[in-house]
Amino acid sequence: MKIGFLVNQISTEDEWYDTTLLTNTAVNMGHDVYIAGIGELSYLENGHMRINAIKAPQIKPRNLSTYLKQFQDPKREKLPISSEDLDVLFLRNNPCEENGDRSWAKTAGMLFGQIAMEKDVLVLNDPYSLMTSYNKMYFQHFPEEVRPRTIISRDVEEIRDFYTKEKEKIVVKPLQGSGGKDVFLMDSSTNLNQILETISRYGYVIAQEYLPEAKNGDTRVIMVNGKILETKGKPAIMQRVNKSGDIRSNIHAGGKPTKVKITENIKKLCAIVGPKLIRDGMFMAGIDIVGDKIMELNLDSPGGIVSMERMEKEKFSNEIIKAIEKKIDFKHYYQGKLPNAFLATLDL
Repeated sequence: MKIGFLVNQISTEDEWYDTTLLTNTAVNMGHDVYIAGIGELSYLENGHMRINAIKAPQIKPRNLSTYLKQFQDPKREKLPISSEDLDVLFLRNNPCEENGDRSWAKTAGMLFGQIAMEKDVLVLNDPYSLMTSYNKMYFQHFPEEVRPRTIISRDVEEIRDFYTKEKEKIVVKPLQGSGGKDVFLMDSSTNLNQILETISRYGYVIAQEYLPEAKNGDTRVIMVNGKILETKGKPAIMQRVNKSGDIRSNIHAGGKPTKVKITENIKKLCAIVGPKLIRDGMFMAGIDIVGDKIMELNLDSPGGIVSMERMEKEKFSNEIIKAIEKKIDFKHYYQGKLPNAFLATLDL
C-alpha cells in the first residue's frame, strides 16, 4: 500500500518519536511510505489534495537514527503525491505544538485530511472527529466515572472557588497543550493568581482535582481500534515516572518509562472509553491513567511505542501496520461504501 505520514516538520522529527518507528516498520513490511511536513500540502484544481513528500528509503537501516538521517537529508528530493495515489494518510502532526508564526498549521492537517477522505483515502485518525478533539474539551464527553473532577474556565475567581472546594490542591493546565507544557500543581505554597493569569492569557484553563497517586507518575496505554494494543499476549503499556519534584510524567518533560503490569482497573477504564473511540474513528489513542481515573486522552500523535518495544522486546508497531493493512483490504472490497470513521476502527 501507499501510505503518507503527516508530521509537524520533517526536520524536527526524532529517532525516539513513534512516527519514525511506524514509518520504518511500514517500509520493512514492504509498503511505499511518504513523509511530509504540515506546510507541504496543496489543494489542486481537480479537487484532490497533494503532498510534497520525502519517500522513505527502502533500504533497511541498522537503527532508527541511521534511518532518520536518510529522510532528513536536505538534499533528498521531494516527490508530489496526490490523494489519487495514496491508500492511507496517517495524521501524526500535533496541533498543540504549532504556535506563533505557525498558528496556521494547527488545523491544516485535519482540513486537508478531510479533502483526502472525500477522495477515498483512508485517513487516520478520522479528520472530522479530530477537529472536535484536538483540545482537551473532547475528554469531557466521556463518562464521569473515568474522569477527575474538572472545571474549564478563564474566570480566575471561578477557578479559585474550585481550588477552595478541593482543599487548596489542584492541577491546572491550558485547554490546548501537550507534552506536559504549562502543567502546574497548585497548593498553598504557590502563587495562584500569577500562574492563572499566565495560562489564561493564551486561552481557557483546565482545573482538575489532584490525585495523590500522581506522585508515582502515570500509566500510558496505547489503544488501537478501541482496544488495548497487544502482541504475543503483551499489552502496550508502560509506567512513566516523574522527575523528583515534578508532577509531570510526560517523556518530553523528563519522565522515565518503566515496565508495569496491567490491572483490572486499567482494563475497565479502557473498556469504558473504547466505544466512543470506535464511534469517532479514533484508530490510535494514548490513554494516561492515574489511580482509578484517566487524566488525558492523546489522539493527535500518541506516543510510547518506541519505549514499550525496547522494554518488552516485542514489535507493537508491526501490529499497528497490520491493522492498517486489513482496513485497506476491506476498503478495496467495499469500494468506498464504508465510511472513513467506521473503517478507521474496524477490527476483524
